[in-house]
Amino acid sequence: MPSVVVPAKQPVTVIGLGPMGRAMAGAYLDAGHAVTVWNRTAARAGGLVARGAVLAPDVAAAVAANELVVLSLTDYDAVFAVLDAAGAALAGRVVVNLSSDTPERAREAARRLAELGAVHLTGGVQSPPSGIGKPESSTFYSGPVEAFQRHRETLEVLTGADYRGDDPGLAQLYYQIQMDLFWTSLVGYLHATAVAEANGISAEEFLPYAGSTAASMPDFLAFYAPRITAGFHEGDVDRVAMGLASVEHVRHTVEASGVDASLPALLADAFGRAVAAGHGDSSATSLVGLFRKA
Repeated sequence: MPSVVVPAKQPVTVIGLGPMGRAMAGAYLDAGHAVTVWNRTAARAGGLVARGAVLAPDVAAAVAANELVVLSLTDYDAVFAVLDAAGAALAGRVVVNLSSDTPERAREAARRLAELGAVHLTGGVQSPPSGIGKPESSTFYSGPVEAFQRHRETLEVLTGADYRGDDPGLAQLYYQIQMDLFWTSLVGYLHATAVAEANGISAEEFLPYAGSTAASMPDFLAFYAPRITAGFHEGDVDRVAMGLASVEHVRHTVEASGVDASLPALLADAFGRAVAAGHGDSSATSLVGLFRKA
């Protein structure tokens, strides 16, 4: 019987070996891919080289080694420095840029790579390094759909893939609005914990109550999202004026606890401006319009 030829797994170049980049290169090695790596500080590649990765002598050599090039860098300033150093070696490459920055800078990177004869796929990783290699983790992608579909199987070695569209800025947009929600929520929890501790309640004592509030949020989001989409901000369930009074009570409690009250003061300012604009009897969802105009 004829032997079955199993296609080799796609070789990958990973540039940038911070915790995320090392996790990505490691996931590819674990999955049986040939991996070429480069990092400005070459010592960071030691553990990966010991596992079978090839350390390229420079950026251009790293890019030239494989068609698929994954960037995991601090921001797009670092990305552009890599592009400048790689130069003509980028022609014919698909650059999967998993670095974080603004949607417009992602579009700029796509334009620059197109001028060099390369394709840019933007990525926004919704996972810490510990989630890399797990299919339940997810990454936003945007850019040319043909390039995404052609390399999807290899990209899904890292995380699940959520393709958002052709616009190279979309993946970063989705990522940044997720980060907007994440950091605002986390800072809110930390601030509430500071108030709790100032009143003799430990973080562990507060935890189940904080968790209960966080667990209720999906229900609020599911209730409000269709109303926001429909532009329905009637105060039939909640009112801006009520929200302002509540936030002021929080602010007074914070001040009496000797804790920095700038965060609830910021919220009170937003509610206060909405009341001043005549939305006191509207739902708190009307703040979406307030923020949009700002």
